[in-house]
Amino acid sequence: MMGEEQVIEEGEDMNEAGEKEEDADKEEETSGVPKTYLPKDLKAGEELVPDMSAYEMLYHFRARASCLSFDVLKDRLGARSGYPVTAYMVSGTQADKGKKNSVVVMKISNLEKEVDREDEKDSDDDDEEEDEDKKQVFKTRELYHAGGVNRIRACPQSDARTFVATWSDKGKVHVYDIAPQLAALETEEDNKDVAKVKPFYTFGGHVEEGYGMDWSPTRAGYMLTGDCTRHIHLWTPRESDWTVSQTTYSQHTDSVEDLQWSPNEEHVFASCSVDKSIRIWDDRAPVHKACMIAVPDAHESDVNVIHWNRNEPFIASGGDDGVVKIWDLRQIQSGQHAALFKHHTGPITSIEWHPTDSSVFAASGEDNQISLWDLGVESSEPVIIEDQEVPPQLLFIHQGQEEIKEVHWHPHVDGVLMSTACDAFNIFRTISV
Repeated sequence: MMGEEQVIEEGEDMNEAGEKEEDADKEEETSGVPKTYLPKDLKAGEELVPDMSAYEMLYHFRARASCLSFDVLKDRLGARSGYPVTAYMVSGTQADKGKKNSVVVMKISNLEKEVDREDEKDSDDDDEEEDEDKKQVFKTRELYHAGGVNRIRACPQSDARTFVATWSDKGKVHVYDIAPQLAALETEEDNKDVAKVKPFYTFGGHVEEGYGMDWSPTRAGYMLTGDCTRHIHLWTPRESDWTVSQTTYSQHTDSVEDLQWSPNEEHVFASCSVDKSIRIWDDRAPVHKACMIAVPDAHESDVNVIHWNRNEPFIASGGDDGVVKIWDLRQIQSGQHAALFKHHTGPITSIEWHPTDSSVFAASGEDNQISLWDLGVESSEPVIIEDQEVPPQLLFIHQGQEEIKEVHWHPHVDGVLMSTACDAFNIFRTISV
């Protein structure tokens, strides 16, 4: 429960798929057109295995219990694109009944490029012992959490403290300072005291549990939380804690599933709901007038997730209908989406724009797939691959995880994606992005 260190399993041992059409390799290399990698239908007795030529890097690791929400922590290593890759993450468990839950702070280090790993395997070492400094290591430090973690998000600004917020399935929102866990990751000691850190602040004013949660990227310490009774609370930082609004943004008529602050306008945020709508708000207005724009039927069913593009006036949304939609904020009031993509065969569980390439985004679904898309491909004609019609904007499909819940780009390591599911975490980089 306290902490853990393990060697990460390599991609070859994973139940993953990233298939490609061998016959088209030379054509793609010369044309410069991004290639779509599709999984093949399995026959009786067949299993998914990864085509490692489709990945620059692919790793798989497990925490003590299922972690259905996570966030990537900002670090002090700076922007980077080379290898080996080191990443810090925070997640929350949803343990089996009768078992304790926790917030899990993680460090994943020494992740090598697939080509480099193959070179190592082919090398003729006299003793065939792997250099200790080159082992891929997954280290964790935990702290106890009351109840399962519905959602966890890290505050993007940090100095002396590193705050993360959790939505507990017991209906409370907790804020923790995980600085002790991060410090413990850098030592070989397993300090039992770090697991006993109590919440820095707890808010119990929500009527029921919820999932919507987002820290402001432009105003340090400001946060939004939304619950299953449709109420959204605004958190305003004080010197030592927060003031949480007692009057709520409650124009939705059903559960608030996701919340997103604008990356550029500090008072503006978006929400989506089981009531099928997407709404845009301005927190400077009185709560009953704060909803500036409402799209009442954004999807045919529940709108599960939204994500705001950092560089363009776009919001991406995903719903229970398995559809991904792109909304142009300059035209969203008309209720007309700018683009629609139907590939997933199950509800969309997560969606996120690339941190630097404003045309690329990733989405995950209950069909156990992660899809990568590029809006920069302007063609509207479907591509035929293995007798399937594929949107030309679809770059890549990653498989192998069961019940994928969240996918996030690493904000500092170019092109690296991380995902969590009921069975494990994946961290990978494809040759498509």
